[in-house]
Amino acid sequence: MVMGFSIALIVFSLLLMLLVLMHKGKGGGLSDMFGGGMQSSVGGSSVAERNLDRITVVVGLLWFASIVVLGLLMKLDK
Repeated sequence: MVMGFSIALIVFSLLLMLLVLMHKGKGGGLSDMFGGGMQSSVGGSSVAERNLDRITVVVGLLWFASIVVLGLLMKLDK
């Protein structure tokens, strides 16, 4: 059981990193260093960006839940 949640945590971590890197830079911070500040946002978010935001939030919540469950399993295992 602990091994399964450990693998899930690794998968969610990698997926979360990928999803965060796919976001468009909103200006300022590290996104300017890589050229993200040169793009101007004309309007609101597109449908693809909103869906990417939703997927990122869901994966982040799953990542957090897997950490909590893994911590509880390891505490009860001792």
